Amino acid sequence: MTEETPGFEEKPDVPSDAAAPDDAAQAAGSADKAGPEAPAGDAPTEGPDAQAKEGADAALTAQLDQARSALAERTADLQRLQAEYQNYRRRVERDRVTVKEIAVANLLSELLPTLDDIGRARDHGELVGGFKSVAESLETVVAKMGLQQFGKEGEPFDPLVHEALMHSYAPDVTETTCVQILQPGYRIGERTIRPARVAVAEPQPGAQKGEGDEDAAEESGGPDKG
Repeated sequence: MTEETPGFEEKPDVPSDAAAPDDAAQAAGSADKAGPEAPAGDAPTEGPDAQAKEGADAALTAQLDQARSALAERTADLQRLQAEYQNYRRRVERDRVTVKEIAVANLLSELLPTLDDIGRARDHGELVGGFKSVAESLETVVAKMGLQQFGKEGEPFDPLVHEALMHSYAPDVTETTCVQILQPGYRIGERTIRPARVAVAEPQPGAQKGEGDEDAAEESGGPDKG
């Protein structure tokens, strides 16, 4: 016979991790009241975070506009400096060419008396032998340097390139004409370094008047007959 301890009753074993029915019911009710949870990927569209993001975007846009404006100003400055440099180079090149032309003109001006002597010797038939070779070599050199001789008999007188040293009247000219070249003129390009010194002839005033009277008589049909 088994002895039983009075006042104690045996209870079934319950797992330690199993929740009581009342606790499970309370948890289920709390979950129903809370409602479905929001998806993890959805972010709030309003609130302090959204305002902060908008403010940051506005600041970045302002910085970008400022950087673009500064870039445009620097580009304009660079273009202006480049244009000024190109103008400076052209001015320096133009001045260099001008200085060279002046130096060459000064040198050739000193040689003009020698060229005049060579011309007179040629006119008198004295340009012979070794002197002729030297003279021709000198004329070739000055021609390569750009020296050009001008002035011919029979061309109209131009006070810009001619210097009249003698004056006369001639019946066979219709305008002031160079009838004799006393000294030829010389130029370099468009620059005249010495005008041609010439003797000029003008039409005779009486001859012009007579021709005018004859023309007037022919137009009127001749003298009246009484």
